[in-house]
Amino acid sequence: MKGLLVDDDELYARTLQRSLARKGIETQIALDAPSALARAREFQPDFALVDLKLGSDSGLALIEPLRGIRADMQILLVTGYASVATAVESIKRGADDYLPKPATVPTILRALGLETPATPLDDADAAEDTMTPLSRLEWEHIQQALAETEGNISAAARLLGMHRRSLQRKLAKRPGPERRWVDE
Repeated sequence: MKGLLVDDDELYARTLQRSLARKGIETQIALDAPSALARAREFQPDFALVDLKLGSDSGLALIEPLRGIRADMQILLVTGYASVATAVESIKRGADDYLPKPATVPTILRALGLETPATPLDDADAAEDTMTPLSRLEWEHIQQALAETEGNISAAARLLGMHRRSLQRKLAKRPGPERRWVDE
């Protein structure tokens, strides 16, 4: 299976690419809409994982052209800004699924209809199958605000609707490793 990862967050895309490669899925990365269409034409992927927000572009606008390149391509829209309105709009435009970001490999495989192994999960798979902790999501949201304000803490705090000193305290704490819930 071949896939196209369309995301302007290169670190997230590369991490996801490595994780999918461990599952035997070959992928290519496109960081913007024009390169996504060019790669899709040459690579002819089975699926495309498209970020809703691609810098100044919208991933919604890529759905129709990707379908034009390959009608049977599965298109999964991912976003860190999930809302009912964008979910409905993405499905109306022809996306096959809509996933909150960061989407884990097991979530992506389920959305693609690929079977997950019936064997017990090893530690690496178990870590991928847990939900992202709230502290990690908050940290990533703060990092997004900082990126949008070019590192200006005061502007990021205003964007997030919080006091600058509160933001500085949160930045001093980096979230710890994710823990897996164990039922006994």
